[in-house]
Amino acid sequence: MNFFAYLQSRWLHLLELAIDHVVVVGISVLIATVVGVALGVGTYRTDRPRQIVLAVTSVFLTIPSLALFGIFIGVLGLGATPVVVALVMYALLPIVANTIVGLRGVDPAVVESAQGMGMGRALRLLRIELPLAWPVILTGMRVSTLITVGIAAIGAYISGPGLGNDIFTGLARIGSPVAINLVLGGILGVIILAILFDMLYVLINRLTTSRGIR
Repeated sequence: MNFFAYLQSRWLHLLELAIDHVVVVGISVLIATVVGVALGVGTYRTDRPRQIVLAVTSVFLTIPSLALFGIFIGVLGLGATPVVVALVMYALLPIVANTIVGLRGVDPAVVESAQGMGMGRALRLLRIELPLAWPVILTGMRVSTLITVGIAAIGAYISGPGLGNDIFTGLARIGSPVAINLVLGGILGVIILAILFDMLYVLINRLTTSRGIR
């Protein structure tokens, strides 16, 4: 069976795997965004805590994914939970770093003007600093999402959901007629999802960022 015939016969199966893939990536990036933005907001003003947070999240990103998933088997078992935890770890650095860069890049004169108008620190953060830093934060989310789309496929190693299941199944059947089709179908699905996620972030940026700060 050629690859195009394979896609026609298996597209529903691939769609189901793709939806599972999107869900696990979406949940992971959402959790990483909440945690990462909180860490960025909490440390962007102080040198030592900021350096520690960036160092720790940088270490997360250097851990080989297969090794981390293997460690999690003994701690969290198999399935979606350890995959989500691992993906959150991998997604943190771009979000934390961009939150810090975005907040530190806000013009001090704007912050001082808001302070002169009687705004407290929390109000300045919510109404002035975070909106101005939003495009940079969104870029961090975009990078994290593209990173986790690829790594999520490796989550099939520990029975995680997504397109990686077909990839690993194909690799286990190397030499059989369908092996290459399984691998290529999974890889193509991951590539398409990465492109769609990237387009989604472009749209979100246009809808949520004013023209003056794009």
